[in-house]
Amino acid sequence: MLYNLLFPLADEISVFNLFRYITLRTGGATVTALFVSFVLGPAVIRWLKSKQAEGQPIREDGPQSHLITKKGTPTMGGVLILFALGIATLLWADLTNQYVWAVLLVTLGFGAIGFIDDYKKLTKRSSDGLPGRVKLILQIIIGGAATVWITAISEPHLANGLAIPFVKDFLAPLGWFFLPWAIIVMVGASNAVNLTDGLDGLAIMPALIAAACFALIAYVAGNFVFSNYLQIHFVRGSGELAVFCGALVGAGLGFLWFNAPPAMVFMGDTGSLAIGGALGAVSVVTKHEIVLAIIGGLFVLETVSVIVQVASFKMTGKRIFRMAPLHHHFEQKGWAESTIVIRFWIIASILALAGLATLKLR
Repeated sequence: MLYNLLFPLADEISVFNLFRYITLRTGGATVTALFVSFVLGPAVIRWLKSKQAEGQPIREDGPQSHLITKKGTPTMGGVLILFALGIATLLWADLTNQYVWAVLLVTLGFGAIGFIDDYKKLTKRSSDGLPGRVKLILQIIIGGAATVWITAISEPHLANGLAIPFVKDFLAPLGWFFLPWAIIVMVGASNAVNLTDGLDGLAIMPALIAAACFALIAYVAGNFVFSNYLQIHFVRGSGELAVFCGALVGAGLGFLWFNAPPAMVFMGDTGSLAIGGALGAVSVVTKHEIVLAIIGGLFVLETVSVIVQVASFKMTGKRIFRMAPLHHHFEQKGWAESTIVIRFWIIASILALAGLATLKLR
């Protein structure tokens, strides 16, 4: 909004020329989202507590310690993330950029699904919310609509192509298969973050690390000079998503302030589904879907642990892990919650660096 209102006045007031720089607006979005989170966080948490007398329903089949340590903590804190993210993005992004609106569609749409899921859990006082099939269908519909939109506004040679890391000047032409591919990326990323969100601060830090990485990726992919130098595909207009990612980093940091152990609030499906979907959508626009699997490798590991656990139990009757997702396995082994969280943050940081390395290794 500021860009659209103030940059046209740059010829008369030269200081407004600063708003043409994506880097400035990305920084502004980060600080704004962080500020909004800090200011509104206490009020949002008080409101959630007033509406949730007993807090988030705790899974009875999860670690038994959670029935004590997590009891009474309110959920749906993702509304704080979405509110801060939305305000900062609308304030600092170029609102004529359709990529921004497409990514917001996925983020807010998946957030709405998560909100309904969390609401049902609270009203039923059960860890079961929306039926999994219903949730998946809704995600596919939103992801599919966003994919059609993204391909429609992309340049023809990029629209249905899949970029391969370490290979320059090549796009695998997926044709109509790009639609299910992009949906899988968005829905998969969304549910992967959701599965990781099981301990205080565990999911939000890797998510904001991934968002910071994709702020850089979006910026260089949308800059002809930098994309040409790094030999990655130039996606005209994608640089504006750096502002969105910056806002996500700020909102995530602000939420972490209240979610740090012991958590004052949980993000719930409202936050985790939205954040994962946002990262997936940005990766689709920037043509870095495979790189997302590297940068967000921690989310992949958590998801694979669940798949392997279920498959092993169904085929052999035996469990590979003491409990899935993976972080619960280490809880059952006696690791302290803070130890698991910090070590997983370290793994996420290492994987993020590995993902960013693919920008140059071509």
